[in-house]
Amino acid sequence: MRAARLLLRLAFAVLLAGALPAAAQVPAQAGAQTGALAAGGGIAMHGQPKYPADFDHFAYANPDAPKGGELRQAVVGSFDTLNPFIIGGQTDQVRLIVPPYIFATLMTRGWDEPFTLYPYVADRAEMADDRRQITFHLNPKAVFHDGTPVTADDVIFTWATQGTKGLPNTRAIYGTIDGIDRIDDRTVRFRFKPEAARENPLVVAVQPILSKAWYTSHPFDQPSLDPPLGAGPYKFGAVDPGRSIALERVKDWWAADLPALRGLYNFDTLRFDFYLDADTALEAFKAGAYTLRRERDAEKWVSGAYDFPAVQDGRVTMLTLPHYRPVGMMGFAMNTRRPIFADPKVRRAMILAFDFEWINKTLLGGQYKRDDSYFANSSLAATDTPKGAELQLLEPFRGQLPPQLFTEPYTLPPSDASGRSRENLRAAQALLAEAGWTIKDNVLVDGSGTPFRFEILLQNKGYQRIALAYADQLRRLGIQASVRLVESAQYTNRTDTYDFDMILNTWISTLSPGVEQQRYWRSDMADVPGTRNYPGVKSPAVDALIKAVTAARSEEELQAAVHALDRVLLWGNYVVPLYYLDRDYVAYWGDLGRVTTVNPTYGTVLEAWWSNGK
Repeated sequence: MRAARLLLRLAFAVLLAGALPAAAQVPAQAGAQTGALAAGGGIAMHGQPKYPADFDHFAYANPDAPKGGELRQAVVGSFDTLNPFIIGGQTDQVRLIVPPYIFATLMTRGWDEPFTLYPYVADRAEMADDRRQITFHLNPKAVFHDGTPVTADDVIFTWATQGTKGLPNTRAIYGTIDGIDRIDDRTVRFRFKPEAARENPLVVAVQPILSKAWYTSHPFDQPSLDPPLGAGPYKFGAVDPGRSIALERVKDWWAADLPALRGLYNFDTLRFDFYLDADTALEAFKAGAYTLRRERDAEKWVSGAYDFPAVQDGRVTMLTLPHYRPVGMMGFAMNTRRPIFADPKVRRAMILAFDFEWINKTLLGGQYKRDDSYFANSSLAATDTPKGAELQLLEPFRGQLPPQLFTEPYTLPPSDASGRSRENLRAAQALLAEAGWTIKDNVLVDGSGTPFRFEILLQNKGYQRIALAYADQLRRLGIQASVRLVESAQYTNRTDTYDFDMILNTWISTLSPGVEQQRYWRSDMADVPGTRNYPGVKSPAVDALIKAVTAARSEEELQAAVHALDRVLLWGNYVVPLYYLDRDYVAYWGDLGRVTTVNPTYGTVLEAWWSNGK
């Protein structure tokens, strides 16, 4: 899981000693510093920041929002550690909860533009035109929750530790860093190798900062229920292992009046209650056990599940809020490490067997759209056939890619919503026959008589009926698919080690895709435990296109590269695409406030909500 541990520890020790390669080793023509960004100035991945250096607050935040109250939410799953930075233990939900509230970062993101960062722990930055260097000047007011200052040593320690012992994506970024220089107590410079992605200066800016002093007496690489020390807007309150986590707002928080944070983090207490499944969590909400629920099952939203007295008499408010973010890809991922899914023809047959129109009509209230791209609901989704700059990126791999990729748009043939789409099933049967599978006694078998049998592994009960419906559709092809629901710890352990046939997964995307695509799809990640390359994609074309994405210098270059990557992934037939919503469903008890005049690009930003105390 952690290759060459002794060498990594040695690198860690060297880094702490300040003996990384000196700046002089960076070629003189690369990494030259440009003028400093003004205090408050942002850094955009492409183009210019939306907000000027002297901006007062984000448009979706209310600087006069009252502070107070409790926001209680539900989480499906469990936890046995408060350490979000490692593989091991029940960490999936903790990774979503702990970092943004407990820890501070050098810069913070605005959610109404594709990918722009604004000052947080760093009150200004200097970045080279070629992005080979970035220097951060730390805000002298920045302190951890125990009152100790955040220094350059903490930033260096963060990367020395997470870069060698942390999650695979963090270790991958660390591998592109040529050196980290401690200029003084409050100034730190990152230098990047020539092959580093242009996004990397921004990525290091949003890494949670660890306290070097705290971690000298607390092991970083072990699951632990010791509340870690951070410098963010909240600190830990009561923790009931496996059941609930309470976070308490830091009074007189040092960063509360920074422009990018003004009007955010308004609740005195955030509490997260853990439930075993989504249905139980919904019933708890209806009983008033927690404040706010983001409903991800549109069928429940429209079918009467929310038709209960508190909604009818106004004690519970229901909101449907549009969003404009890419929804990524949600689908049944086929593990190509398994021989049964090694053939692209078999994988295409699996896709044809999924009757989305019937499932949407029968099980989902007709509310969903088909997820036909890894960047659906955005201009980054590939359409039509490749042309121009996109075609130029694809040409070197023409011999490795399906010929149809160059002449046909990728399609998901619709059905008649009958649940028995004969045309799609006939096409699937033909592909399976080409791949060497035949029907014997109503069972699909290979040349040796072995049945086509596999398991769909789930951790969310809410998707069980979708998986069961799909398994029923597959039976018409003679395929025996079983559905297995397991608790979160077992699911995490199996998916981290790729011990599954098929899982349901969502690959989240943004309007500025970048280095996360490496963890999703790059060939060398297919055999690294804990990455998101669940299908086991190993494609030179994909690897090259990810490089093109991360090297893009303009929005036009980015769009061409993402279109090409999307197209190659789709034609690889690695995932049975499911569906998505282009709106958020939010229900809440009581009187909560939010800015209603704007809808952030990425959708609902709960950090900007507040309690009116009624």
